[in-house]
Amino acid sequence: MKKDEALELVKEDGSELENLPDIFKKDKEIVLAAVENNDLSLEFADINLLKDKKFILEAIQNGANYQYVDDSLKGDKEVFLEAVKNDNAHALDYADDSLKKDREAVLASVNESGPSLEYADDSFKKDREVVLAAVSSFGGSLGYADESLRDDRKFILEAVKANGAAIDILDDSFKKDKEFVTESVKSVGYSLQFVDKSFKKDKKIVLIAVTQDGNSLEYADNTLKKNKEIVLEAVKNNGNAIEFADKTLKKNKEIVLIAVKQNGYNLNYADNSLKKDKEIVSEAVKNDGSALEYADKSLKKDKEIVLLAVTQDSYSIEYADKSLKKDPDILKILESSE
Repeated sequence: MKKDEALELVKEDGSELENLPDIFKKDKEIVLAAVENNDLSLEFADINLLKDKKFILEAIQNGANYQYVDDSLKGDKEVFLEAVKNDNAHALDYADDSLKKDREAVLASVNESGPSLEYADDSFKKDREVVLAAVSSFGGSLGYADESLRDDRKFILEAVKANGAAIDILDDSFKKDKEFVTESVKSVGYSLQFVDKSFKKDKKIVLIAVTQDGNSLEYADNTLKKNKEIVLEAVKNNGNAIEFADKTLKKNKEIVLIAVKQNGYNLNYADNSLKKDKEIVSEAVKNDGSALEYADKSLKKDKEIVLLAVTQDSYSIEYADKSLKKDPDILKILESSE
């Protein structure tokens, strides 16, 4: 096998490095191409490359998985920080113990991947700054904090303010505590799913949640999914929230118009009466031509609507009435998009 053949092979499937002759496993260009395709393929590189710091730094920049770096480099802070910077979320797990005790290394790690707090030295699990950084990245990281911090109400409130999703792992008493619940949904709207059901019926709490994340409407009590003020705020934040609105509000033109302007696909969730509304359908297909699929058949025969749809997405012609599929003006747009 020639080098160019081996190179093409690993560019298509990096794991093929394992099956190549040893000479190619020593070839920097081939190994770099392999790890760019498959981060785990670094495992099959020659040991001398795995010990070569300059090469390893380049390989990590190409996407190589840190776990296969030679142990001689797993205590090297520069290599570790490069790995963290390049999305090696579990790097701290594989790092030398000296780095698990290094504040700069641990902070860099938890800022990128909160759950890596699990692998840090225990001293950092008592460190407020480190734990808050981890929680900010991933709420569930609070579970790795030392018990002394998890028993500290003031600190827990700080954590919930940093990332409302942290409330998920807290004791039920916190999920029934209005102060904690308010801060939680203010920070992360979808954390509404984790709180006590009494708050899912609380209009003020739900309004805060949907204003932060419209899709948190999904977790509101059904009574509030019928509330126009709540649903309006939800779709203003995220038009896709209309999916979770009560059917009575899917007939509301003001709400549906906001939703389809953000994402034409949301026409799918509108009441059938609004799928016949030319203004609604026009806005939907202007945003996403394929929304024509959900329009009433009467509007699939409307040339103006179909022109808007195919201008946005030529493939939407498949949803038009057959009477318009050979229309000269429509064909002209389709031809220009080819």
